[in-house]
Amino acid sequence: MYRLTYGATHNLADIEAFIETLNSLPQNPSALLQTFFDSEEELFVTRAPGRLDVMGGIADYSGSLMLELPIAEATLVALQRSDERVLRIASLTSDVPGSILSFELGLADFEAAGKVISYEQAREFFQSRPENHWTAYVAGCFLVLMRERRIKFTQGARILISSSVPLGKGVSSSAALEVATMRAVAAAFDIPLESREVAVLCQKVENLVAGAPCGVMDQMSVTFGESNRLLALLCQPAELRGTIPIPENAAFWGIDSGVRHSIAGADYGSVRVGTFMGYRIIADLAGLNVSPDDSEVQIEDPRWHGYLSNVTPSEFEELFAPHIPDAMTGADFIARYRGTTDRVTQVCANRNYQVRVPTTHAIYEHDRVRRFADLLRTVQHEPTLALLGELMYQSHAGYSACGLGSNGTDRLVELVRAAGPAAGLYGAKITGGGSGGTVAVLGTREARASLGKIADQYAAESGYQPYIFEGSSPGNAATGYLKLTPACQN
Repeated sequence: MYRLTYGATHNLADIEAFIETLNSLPQNPSALLQTFFDSEEELFVTRAPGRLDVMGGIADYSGSLMLELPIAEATLVALQRSDERVLRIASLTSDVPGSILSFELGLADFEAAGKVISYEQAREFFQSRPENHWTAYVAGCFLVLMRERRIKFTQGARILISSSVPLGKGVSSSAALEVATMRAVAAAFDIPLESREVAVLCQKVENLVAGAPCGVMDQMSVTFGESNRLLALLCQPAELRGTIPIPENAAFWGIDSGVRHSIAGADYGSVRVGTFMGYRIIADLAGLNVSPDDSEVQIEDPRWHGYLSNVTPSEFEELFAPHIPDAMTGADFIARYRGTTDRVTQVCANRNYQVRVPTTHAIYEHDRVRRFADLLRTVQHEPTLALLGELMYQSHAGYSACGLGSNGTDRLVELVRAAGPAAGLYGAKITGGGSGGTVAVLGTREARASLGKIADQYAAESGYQPYIFEGSSPGNAATGYLKLTPACQN
């Protein structure tokens, strides 16, 4: 049995239930779990929620403003130091109910010839084992700390994971896992990390170890989000702009399309590449000082500070839009511009990329999000809700134009639009990286029953009963970590 000796549960039912699970492990039917932890050593417990991307989405890597809501569902991690330099990872959450995922990795595998291996070597290691790729988000926290903070781990760890954040739904299950793990590692190994650094390091786990080219939106959201408030985050690169309370006459929900989402897919990556190609072309048109070398392109940019989203819609339409190609092959782009400023993706010579559409989306999305935030602060009557909803519909159309829609998410948005204000529903959009996943919905607080009817209609048409995300919870910065000590210790 363990007793809480540091931290607080914040009256969160999932933390309290997880502690009960930890206390009952010796009686678990699984032999693996019965002896997973040393009953005489302390445990460190952390929690990070998923997030609902209300506005912003794929424009994060272009420097846009984001509006994010931490959801009620969360990932919990229990970590215990081990004398062996081995990571033993087990997850109570899998696609097969009741099954337990487990994996072992020696920390020596992150070293070669006395040096820490490269991120490229780590990606190849995890990508060569697709069935265990999920562990990249956990073990990757150790590698990033070894490389970025020069931490020398003389001990290993046992790590147990339990998550209610559904996988592949576009609500940041990976970011929740990374942030909860990174916070637990920092607490257990006494590594001083401020919350912002936790988020930034976790983005490196996602980009450089797991190989998913996301922006920092997800990690910042699950770290700094506040319950029932929208986190305003300006991704330049990660500036907190406070939170916005959800007005009394408004509510946000998420509704899962059942179409599995992955930002590691080619569509998301090619849209990101096309967006950075657009910025590189604009920089050339604007006469900015561009210094390409063999590894990356650098742009001296006092005008837009290096972020495409800072180009205003009027500037874009008047000065640049007529000169941005609809599409461009990687070979042609490299021959003329050498490369982009993106350090996460590379332009492939043998691919053809959309350029105009993703460039336009990044510029207009930032403008939409800023207007959405201003309107949300003044919501008092129906016309304002209608304007908010229209901005969400425009955002959804932008995703579709980029090729990041899906039949399921498009149908859910159609159903919300058809139900409309008469049903208390005002707007909807695909979220996160797109290509499936979850749709964010805006309505009055009384519209939950209307949303349930839409879910039932979608189920009748598709054969898939959508999960509805409702409620909110605090981010990891608020909950921190808990230390559990064996009851037999003083």
